[in-house]
Amino acid sequence: MSSQKRIEKVGIVGGGNMGSGIAQKIATEGWPIVLVDTDAGIERAQSLLETSITEGVERRIYSPESAQALRERIECTTDTTRLAGCDLVIEAIFENKEAKSNLFARLSEVCPSDTIFATNTSSFPVASLAQAATHPDRVVGLHFFYHPAKNRLVEVIPGKSTSDETVDRVWRFIEAVGKTPIHCLDHPGFVVNRYFVPWLNEACRMLEDGMDIASIEAGAKKGLGTAFGPFDLMNMTGIPIALHAQTTLFDELGPMYRPCQRLAEQVAAGTDWVVEGDIDAEQVALAEKRSTAVVFLVALQVLEEKVGTPEDIDIGARVGLRWPLGPFERMNRVGMPEVRSRVEEYTARHDVFIPQILLNQGDTPFALQQVHSNLENGVSTITINRPDALNALSPSLVAELERLFDDAAADPAVEGIVIRGAGKAFVAGADLKFFKDNLDRNNVEDIVEFTARGQALFQRIDDCPKRVVMLLDGLSLGGGSELALCGDIIIATDRGTLGFPETGLGIYPGLGGTQRAARRCGIPVAQWLVLSGQVIDAKTAESLALVDQVVSREDADDAARRAALTGLDLPPNPGSPLRTWAETWFAEDRLEAWLDGTLASHDDAKITKLAKKIGFKAPLASRIATELVAFSQDHSISEGIAEELRRLPEVFQTRDAAEGITSVLERRRPSFQGA
Repeated sequence: MSSQKRIEKVGIVGGGNMGSGIAQKIATEGWPIVLVDTDAGIERAQSLLETSITEGVERRIYSPESAQALRERIECTTDTTRLAGCDLVIEAIFENKEAKSNLFARLSEVCPSDTIFATNTSSFPVASLAQAATHPDRVVGLHFFYHPAKNRLVEVIPGKSTSDETVDRVWRFIEAVGKTPIHCLDHPGFVVNRYFVPWLNEACRMLEDGMDIASIEAGAKKGLGTAFGPFDLMNMTGIPIALHAQTTLFDELGPMYRPCQRLAEQVAAGTDWVVEGDIDAEQVALAEKRSTAVVFLVALQVLEEKVGTPEDIDIGARVGLRWPLGPFERMNRVGMPEVRSRVEEYTARHDVFIPQILLNQGDTPFALQQVHSNLENGVSTITINRPDALNALSPSLVAELERLFDDAAADPAVEGIVIRGAGKAFVAGADLKFFKDNLDRNNVEDIVEFTARGQALFQRIDDCPKRVVMLLDGLSLGGGSELALCGDIIIATDRGTLGFPETGLGIYPGLGGTQRAARRCGIPVAQWLVLSGQVIDAKTAESLALVDQVVSREDADDAARRAALTGLDLPPNPGSPLRTWAETWFAEDRLEAWLDGTLASHDDAKITKLAKKIGFKAPLASRIATELVAFSQDHSISEGIAEELRRLPEVFQTRDAAEGITSVLERRRPSFQGA
């Protein structure tokens, strides 16, 4: 198992928009920061930080107290030697190769030999910058996306000399601070900018060809389903940045990437694009084809060059650019014959080769994995990798999880299994869009079939003779918490949560949650959790015996692997005042008072508040849920799960189920009618 040094303190050089944003995000997650710049740079960084933090307070992202603690974690200085105590130093200075190389040479004099140096460059090869460092094996690319305090994507780019240990350490760190990392080879444009920047450039080429901006915007947005078109985005982020990025790709990759002359002219004019205007339907159709063609072609090039996997390419688009679908998902939706047609037209126009990988694909859609596994030292780690959707359980994801788990369970080389989620969640429940789509079609049968398949998989996990460890980091809600309860051991990070919000959606936990929760923490606690929908933190869950151990994020993977091999030797759970409280207030003889609202006028203000909260849940779903939890007392787990499935049509056919699920998707408060 790993015994790597933890990243305890982070240095950042460069206090501009990127550097100050990176500092804010990492400090928000609890790490002390040393931010270095010139006098003028520090003054600007402090102004940027204060503006952003104040905005966070106004939006209630920070409390006044947490905002002040955040400020105190960031040391702003002009003294580079203050970086000597940092385990990771991220350079975020202006895009000048000589300046960045000189900085790495200076950092090599100041920092210990085990300090990791990371570059946020979007223009230069990591390997070329690493040459200036005394220990190039400790240099890695960490390409954050704007705005780094908000955008979760980080491209992790090893140079040719970067050690595996360095990559592993920064990967764990990036996940620990709540970011979504993707792997990239050290190649111009890395993954996301490689196809995003040509998309912007192609819009300018269409303008140069006589099409109008409004129609190009409409076609580009239609083609990729984006909220903003390329001209709008250039206005937001800066037209000179688009030109610089395209010029960099052209210098490295050749004529197909030549910056459009019209783009250079707009930069020289120093004005924004005028995006308003009449829309021409024929131009919109052409813009849709041309804008998708360039994205498809470049994404295929990135895949063929092994710069990124289809999954990483798509995650980059969904998380970093907030596109609804990644390039390969979009290709699958468009259909491979049409993709070939569009790419062929584009390559003919620019005299470049069609990627062989597209020709080999034929008419078969790309197989895209949402779950992946890794076998190391007898432990199979299964990672649910749908971070932009908080790893929500869809039919396709459950099918992949089923296959990989069954393979691990049958593999004699596997001694233990760990199941974890990528990004900021373990699993944040089931895919509500799947439920809504089927309810809109009055198709409860497919919901029942999906639930039955999930129940069967969860039972196989529960029954597996190999030790199964669930690693809860971040959100674990609904179906995610039900999955977690199937594990022999549940390890949570200090940022982990657990909850059953289903009654607030007009439904109930149907993947064994009403049964396994009661068996782990007792019927009264299970009744409280299911009725209230209360989301509890990891420490609270540990006190209730719903979680076996709480560890730090950086120690979590190692702790889970150890537990999968050797188990946990923990003292008996002593219980908690919360359990005692639940055993009093959610005993069987008090359940009706919660359900009928009697306790909403109780003398105890806390009880009144909780009763009102329960009163906002769907009445029929709440009543069925309490009956199912009570059912666990006198029945086996298999009988209880069968009862959950039997009553599923009853709850999903209510108007409240449709209302609750729709309200979440529409981001509004539900209005339940009890029908």
